[in-house]
Amino acid sequence: METRPLGSTGAKASVIGLGTWQLGADWGEVDEAAARATLDTSLSSGVTFIDTADVYGDGRSERFVGAFRADNPDRGLFVATKMGRRVEQRPENYTPEAFAVWNERSRRNLGMERLDLVQLHCPPTEVLADSATWDELRRMVDAGVIANFGASVETCEQARLAMDGGAQTLQIILNVFRRKPLEEVLPEAAERGVGVIVRVPLASGLLSGKYTMDTVFAANDHRNYNREGAAFDIGETFAGVPYEVGVAAAAEFTRLCSTYGPEGATPAQVALKWVTEQVGVTTVIPGARNADQAAANAAAASLPALSNDLNTALEELYNRMIREHVHGRW
Repeated sequence: METRPLGSTGAKASVIGLGTWQLGADWGEVDEAAARATLDTSLSSGVTFIDTADVYGDGRSERFVGAFRADNPDRGLFVATKMGRRVEQRPENYTPEAFAVWNERSRRNLGMERLDLVQLHCPPTEVLADSATWDELRRMVDAGVIANFGASVETCEQARLAMDGGAQTLQIILNVFRRKPLEEVLPEAAERGVGVIVRVPLASGLLSGKYTMDTVFAANDHRNYNREGAAFDIGETFAGVPYEVGVAAAAEFTRLCSTYGPEGATPAQVALKWVTEQVGVTTVIPGARNADQAAANAAAASLPALSNDLNTALEELYNRMIREHVHGRW
């Protein structure tokens, strides 16, 4: 598994990481045994970067990750968590006192005296634009409760604000169906030495090619209840692509992978490989619900380079079917 420097943190991250939203909530039920198997298989496959958040299952995901880290103290795991979604999303709720409470809870959940990386969890734009936000994060570093800080953002504008504030890492949506950061974020992040963590690389599973218009998602799965953005930013669900458009485009993506992609690779693996090949990306954090998915995700790192023919075809697919729905919004 290739590793890359994670911005200015001094750490390295496996090019394929693991996102653990699935292990907490909002994707249907994942039991403790399946969560442990997912983590075990990821580590055995070379994954060393794990991303979680204090709101995933109200701390359930952090506790899973913390217990796993405690059982593997010498395996080089780097754990990134996120804070800021436990309150109503208003700028006045992002106070030093709130930061301290969120941090203490995450340190307790994860069993860590000092957190490797804390990311603001898609906060209001005003929070990212406020220098006091970044001053407080620096004070937390000085206090020894966090080692590094960054931000998870929704838009390219927010990414630039975070970089201006001094974020050491950025987490942003980037995939075959969400390409705007290639133009407006990755070049600047590379120039500034900011680590880039890519989330939603499979467009909530669309790019696996397994979904149809008849696919049924569980009631507690965000792919059911957040299709119109009722619970949080719609861009987090199917990357903001209308479901019917995404299903049709994903079917074509699958065909292109079969025609031009590496032999034996699944569409999901091609989608992950595509992300890792974008200049400026440090790591990509697909989720997994079980050990088989975790192993398949990690194996994407060893695929051969994608062909020029495939890359050209994927850009054409985006411009023809997807761009109008997402490019101007995020």
